[in-house]
Amino acid sequence: MVARERAPDCLKCLHFRVTWDPSFPRSCEVFGIKSRRLPSIEVLGATGRQCPAFELKPGIH
Repeated sequence: MVARERAPDCLKCLHFRVTWDPSFPRSCEVFGIKSRRLPSIEVLGATGRQCPAFELKPGIH
């Protein structure tokens, strides 16, 4: 059985932003992604790999 990859939690990422667009409320500044889903899930779906730009926000463990 192959372990399934999990996308990192964008809410803890330095590059994550919330947009004003109700159709695409989540955004990544690095990739320019605006989506209903978390950007890291979009990256994982498109590439099959973890988001390479994930950086933990300061003060989060």
